[in-house]
Amino acid sequence: MTESIPHQPAPAAPIDLAPSDDRAPGNDPAAGNDPTVGNALAPSGDPVASNDSHRGDGSEHRRADLASAAPPVGTAELAIEITDRLSSQLSRVRLYGFRRPAAPRPDARPAVPDVVRQRARKPPRPAPAPTLVAVAHGSRDPRAVHTVHALLDRVRALRPGLPVRLGHIELNRPLLADTLAGLRGEAVLVPLLFGRGYHVTHDLPAALAAAPHLTGRIATPLGPHALLAEALHGRLLEAGFGDAHLETGSGDALRESGFSDALLEAGFGDALMEAGSGNASAAPAPAECAAPACCRSRSRSGAGRTAVVLAAAGSRAARSADDTARTARLLSARLGGIPVLPAYASAATPTVAEAVRILTARGHDRIAVASCFTAPGRFAAQCAAAAPGTAAAPLGDHPALARLVLHRYDQALLARTASDPDGIRAATVTV
Repeated sequence: MTESIPHQPAPAAPIDLAPSDDRAPGNDPAAGNDPTVGNALAPSGDPVASNDSHRGDGSEHRRADLASAAPPVGTAELAIEITDRLSSQLSRVRLYGFRRPAAPRPDARPAVPDVVRQRARKPPRPAPAPTLVAVAHGSRDPRAVHTVHALLDRVRALRPGLPVRLGHIELNRPLLADTLAGLRGEAVLVPLLFGRGYHVTHDLPAALAAAPHLTGRIATPLGPHALLAEALHGRLLEAGFGDAHLETGSGDALRESGFSDALLEAGFGDALMEAGSGNASAAPAPAECAAPACCRSRSRSGAGRTAVVLAAAGSRAARSADDTARTARLLSARLGGIPVLPAYASAATPTVAEAVRILTARGHDRIAVASCFTAPGRFAAQCAAAAPGTAAAPLGDHPALARLVLHRYDQALLARTASDPDGIRAATVTV
């Protein structure tokens, strides 16, 4: 009896799927004739011996090729390769898309960040300065308008770029109302007057109230101030009132004390004015000289024979007379202590002729007249005609007066806006 043993096929060799360039001709898998794939098993499932032997020979060749190939890429080389690839791709990334960067031009400037560009922009222009409106009284004398224009030209030269306009209270054009009607924005009215008379306290506020389209301020009149005394002194010297008229040994007290333009414009003139005003509420008597007591005693003893009459327009307002008296004291100090007596062309006493008689009765026989007027006119001519000797010209475009105009303008800018009658009155009186 014969026992049948089932047939067990031999295990097939593992299939090598690695690519190989050395396949034998005719073993193309795409053509279906690769013995290692298509003929690995016979249709019956039995292995084919010839295929095993052929596949074994090919595997040996491929193992030899892999053994002779370059070693695998290390970690460092791989990182370098990744970095190069990412750099080349990221260089093409833009804020709103992915595009190839344009080649830079040889003359192209480097891009400037927006933050830097904004910081480099010019700052905004400051607001324009308020217009300086110089307010003159007006005169029928044809020289008056030319003189005032010369003064304003000097003001413009001292502060280039500042808008400066002229307006007259009466008699000349342009009238103040017409000047204000042609302006916009802010304006500062600087009266070319020397005391707080009716024009300053009533006419100027009324003109500003009639121009509601403006934001306006009214400056203090030009007197009293040490710069005004400096201008009066300068005109006296130009008229011939020199060292021969000064008392022996009196000297120039203010010059010896360092009375400079810088101190005047820094407010020293205002402090000196207040210090020499004494009782500001009461004006001196008409026959009282605006000079220190020592000078008056020297005059009475006959040691001093020189004196000055300060000729002003005059006003019925007590404050205007007080302002003129304080200006006389400042001029007396500027002249080294020579007696200075205020006198007026109208509305107040004494007149210039009366003041000359008063000084003559006190023993003064060298008397000069200082003209406290901005420009030539009827009042200035009337006062000069009453002078027994030297008569100074009106102040006109004296440099100290031009600086005083700007000083009053700057003072007014520090005051509150005067857009209503109460504000206008406050600015006029308290600046």
